[in-house]
Amino acid sequence: MDTMKRWVDLLGKLHYGFLVRPWFANVTKALRKEPKWFLRDWSGIADPGARAETLVACHLLKAVEGWTDLGLGDFELRYLRDKQKREVDFLVVKDQRPWFLVEVKASDTRLSPALAHFQAQVAAPHAFQVVLDLPFQDVDCFTARQPVVVPALTLLSQLL
Repeated sequence: MDTMKRWVDLLGKLHYGFLVRPWFANVTKALRKEPKWFLRDWSGIADPGARAETLVACHLLKAVEGWTDLGLGDFELRYLRDKQKREVDFLVVKDQRPWFLVEVKASDTRLSPALAHFQAQVAAPHAFQVVLDLPFQDVDCFTARQPVVVPALTLLSQLL
């Protein structure tokens, strides 16, 4: 095991951060791909985009762990990336089936084409582009079946 992997394992055990692994139906493929590393404290991250992605990652991780602990299913937090470098920041998987996709932006409200592409690929019922700088809207995000732009405050308020 190389030194970097040892540090990542140690830091993960100390709860300074966590890994989000890529999602594939084929588990062997997923294990060969690079995981994404997130800090558990987003407040010290200077880059607005990275801070927004980390904030949402922490809230999604709390939700999937909570839903699993409550016995509502077996939930996982993953991400999607293909050979063409298209990526969606997060995929929430429920009982080994894609449930919803999340692409995080600090302020960009132009819908990412990767959301529709991956939603069609994995047949997830919901796909959200979560924008940090938008004000709260009193709507149920989970009624939409096509990719939609939603304020971060709105989506995060509907999680655990």
